[in-house]
Amino acid sequence: MNKRIDFPNLGIHLKNVGMNFDVFGFEIAYYGILIGLGVLAGVAIAMQMAKKSKQNPETYLDLAIVGVITSVIGARLFYVAFSWEEYKDDLLSILNVRQGGLAIYGGIIAAIIVAFLFGRKKKISVFLLLDTVSVGLVTGQMIGRWGNFFNREVFGEYTNNIFAMRLPLSEVRASDVSEKMRQHMETVDGAQYIQVHPTFLYESLWCLGLLIILLIFYKHKKFNGEVFLVYMLGYGIGRFWIEGIRTDQLFITGTQIPVSQMLAAVFALVALVLIIIKRIQITKRGIDSKL
Repeated sequence: MNKRIDFPNLGIHLKNVGMNFDVFGFEIAYYGILIGLGVLAGVAIAMQMAKKSKQNPETYLDLAIVGVITSVIGARLFYVAFSWEEYKDDLLSILNVRQGGLAIYGGIIAAIIVAFLFGRKKKISVFLLLDTVSVGLVTGQMIGRWGNFFNREVFGEYTNNIFAMRLPLSEVRASDVSEKMRQHMETVDGAQYIQVHPTFLYESLWCLGLLIILLIFYKHKKFNGEVFLVYMLGYGIGRFWIEGIRTDQLFITGTQIPVSQMLAAVFALVALVLIIIKRIQITKRGIDSKL
């Protein structure tokens, strides 16, 4: 097994990056650890934001217990639904998420549904819940994306930019390797390597920037739900761009339309329209009240 991962234009050469490690004979995947750390960090920051906005932090711990499990299931089902050919002959493999295979928009949709149901049951503003949850979501995404680094997945087309990542051909899925990558393939010490966009890194950095924006914007929001809409707008813009250079896209059945890229565009556009409409309404009410 070739465990190298290189960033040649940055002068970074990692010679022994494993996908998992062994504890008493049981293999633990780094992917799972990063997802777990992302969840814990997301819950922690959501609880902290709840405290600062004079909500009960325990509310978000209760929500997390249900929401995290539901979101993982939603993310997995979304991925499987649009990759059915990989699983139709081995249904038990659907349960194996240790090697990856989670579609974030499936998780987001599940999280929204759970937040609505939870808010109605607890008689709490659903939109206030979504504002606070969105800060946790983007934190979890920022950290969890690094699981793709260890799995050698979720990368983009060939590039030779400053962040270019070089991977052994033998350690990536054949379906993720494009013709352009093969044309620029290099052979070093008898091993073949492809060089690609590290889209997991792009998305992680994008989420970091979005997290900073949300933390600053939270205290300046004009209505409950606006922080969540800013999250959907910001994440949608970033995801639309990143999906455009990925080679492992999930397509709408029978088409060549990337489902995540389409959802990113739709969610971003809807969020922008709702923010504009709501802000106009608030401004109009303010003017009317002064007349």
